[in-house]
Amino acid sequence: MIYSNVSIAPTMDYKEPLKRVIEYLKTTDFLSMETGVYEIDGKDIYAQVMDFTSKPIEECKQEFHNDYCDIQYWPEGEELMGIAAKVTDPIVTEAIPERDLYFCVSKDYESLVHVTKGDYCVLFPEDVHRPGVQFKGPVSYRKVVVKLRASLLK
Repeated sequence: MIYSNVSIAPTMDYKEPLKRVIEYLKTTDFLSMETGVYEIDGKDIYAQVMDFTSKPIEECKQEFHNDYCDIQYWPEGEELMGIAAKVTDPIVTEAIPERDLYFCVSKDYESLVHVTKGDYCVLFPEDVHRPGVQFKGPVSYRKVVVKLRASLLK
């Protein structure tokens, strides 16, 4: 996982597809956009603009993806994001392979990251994550999830 904020210039030399996504996050006015899916590079890179209300942790599911990285971005609002390295195989509780979405229960240690306006997290296939957890109480917010085909980073 990579965690940062779009206001900070990356100190690492990211591969071109990831640089492109971060620049897209920095330069796009997501608050004026309709919710929905926006293609950046066909099915290889696309953005999902969504509105949520954060929930108690027990109402939020852990998930992972095999074929895509998630670059999750918060143009406003806040949430806690659960993160666990996939050290052991998680127990899959629901699989939606056509969306590369696997809900699970991970036995690995989970950390909670408090994310706020301008933050982004790059989640790789080896990361289990639990989005949408409330911080001090429920908050409505907009989130952008850019799906980046993981093979583009090899």
